[in-house]
Amino acid sequence: MLSILGPSRSACNQVSRREILQVAGAGLLGLSLPKVLQAESLLTGSARAKSVIFMFLFGGPSQLETFDMKPEAPDRIRGPFKPISSRTPGLIMCEHLPQLANISDKYCVVRTMTHNFNDHSGGGHYIQTGHRWHVPIGGGFSPTPKDWPSMGSIVEYVDQHSANGLSQPIPSYLVVPNSLGRLQEKGQFMRPGEHAGWLGRRYNPLTTKVDKHDLKDNPYWRDCADSELTFEVAGLAAADQVVVDRIKHRASLLDQLEQAQRGFENGGMRDFDRFRQRAYALITSEETRQAFNIRQESAQLRDRYGRHLLGQSALVARRLIEAGARFVTVHYDCVDGYSWDSHLNSKDVKDHLLPTFDQALSALLVDLEARGLLDETLVVAMGEMGRTPQANDNWGRGHWSTLFPAVLAGAGIRGGAVYGTSDKDAAYPIDHPVSPEDLAATIYDALGINYELRLPDALGRPVPIIDGGHPVRELFG
Repeated sequence: MLSILGPSRSACNQVSRREILQVAGAGLLGLSLPKVLQAESLLTGSARAKSVIFMFLFGGPSQLETFDMKPEAPDRIRGPFKPISSRTPGLIMCEHLPQLANISDKYCVVRTMTHNFNDHSGGGHYIQTGHRWHVPIGGGFSPTPKDWPSMGSIVEYVDQHSANGLSQPIPSYLVVPNSLGRLQEKGQFMRPGEHAGWLGRRYNPLTTKVDKHDLKDNPYWRDCADSELTFEVAGLAAADQVVVDRIKHRASLLDQLEQAQRGFENGGMRDFDRFRQRAYALITSEETRQAFNIRQESAQLRDRYGRHLLGQSALVARRLIEAGARFVTVHYDCVDGYSWDSHLNSKDVKDHLLPTFDQALSALLVDLEARGLLDETLVVAMGEMGRTPQANDNWGRGHWSTLFPAVLAGAGIRGGAVYGTSDKDAAYPIDHPVSPEDLAATIYDALGINYELRLPDALGRPVPIIDGGHPVRELFG
């Protein structure tokens, strides 16, 4: 097993950088925001990644049932699943992740993700933004206008203010297959973290939606029919008030976009603000329309990803970054009471969650590599927390945010590696803890975005996109 030593976080040049950004952001040098961004780009190192695929396993997969098994621990801790070896010497994994074990040389396992916001909504916000949620634990569930912008929204912001401006044929930031929480408990608990928050709705993701009418019979979307794996543009039709014909029948996304494009070319929708222009880039872009058309892929490849919602969403994510998207979030958000939030027992984890995750992520990594995209695509897969070391009588586990794993691959990440060490019960990091701030800084740094960048809030005050985090550059070769 290749263990990576912890980061030596040199403070060299950070003071002068920070001072420059503070002064420029405050306008004391007479710089406009685009000039500030332009000046900051000179301080940014070369990008390792062109794009990011962020697979978010909402609910909190157990570290003890995935990548940090403790076979020598007492019965009540070690869990009901058997460990298997992997291609990484010394890395044992869960028996229900055989395909990922077989390609562990392609990714690094960070065993020491940690934070103290032991709550699903707050943890989800923390992981996707790199900032603690302003709502206290138990104080709310859903997004607010005061939320911090997600990493994807920051990427969208930077790209919209770049030299390319609105000329990109595809939005930089997209979310598939559904907005987090949309299908959970009939959508009453929409979750924070994926949105632009105070940065402004113009930088929200382009989000799809996929509906299924028999969720109680198939809550994991296993063996879905092709007609059920239809990715529609949720934000385009509702939030942006762009009319797409859904009156006569439920059309596929491809049909919607082609129909909307014809309307646009015939002179419909003339006056746009920049936000609607950005949304309409979807309609006028052949690249984007084709990216959502997963039926162009071979049946063999679609089978390899899995004919379930996570597998086909991962395939859509690959097609989107291939078309030019920069940050694609794939939510694995199960519904009707079934999720990674496994308080009751481990049966659902064994029978559905681990197998679909194993199939989708392994297929994604192999497919990206075969297409020459893995070297320029950073792939991150993780939840917002882990599970309690001590199990209950039914082998369920409670919330545990002080230790949980993340899988990182591509863009120069060292494959066949493990970063950080946990204690004997997989409860706390022994060394090299990685905070959500560190993770966000690492992702920004890989994309060539200065993690000390400051952007204006709703009152025009410069605020840092990350406060206190540092890139874990030792993860890269």
